Amino acid sequence: MQREYVEKRNGGYYVAESRVSFASIIYEYRDGASAEAIRQNFPTLSLEQIHGAIAFYLGHQGEAEAYLRELERKWEALERSAKPARAELQQRLDEARKRLLARQA
Repeated sequence: MQREYVEKRNGGYYVAESRVSFASIIYEYRDGASAEAIRQNFPTLSLEQIHGAIAFYLGHQGEAEAYLRELERKWEALERSAKPARAELQQRLDEARKRLLARQA
């Protein structure tokens, strides 16, 4: 019996039978996280669902990468059109972003 682990709904891809976006799983996977580590961040998912999402990504890499690029373009457009944050809030966001980038390096 074959099971679907990723489904398309509302214009986006999600881990089947969940509200977790496919992109959130794959971004962590591409950053080197193991399925077990990903599950710690998404405890509502089973390891089977996470491995299934990763298998879908590996089996449909071209389609998945195109989808992720489109999400990134949409996010950038939203950021450009958003109202600027207060100076204090913007400074806190910039500091948090720098800490995150330093951890990834």
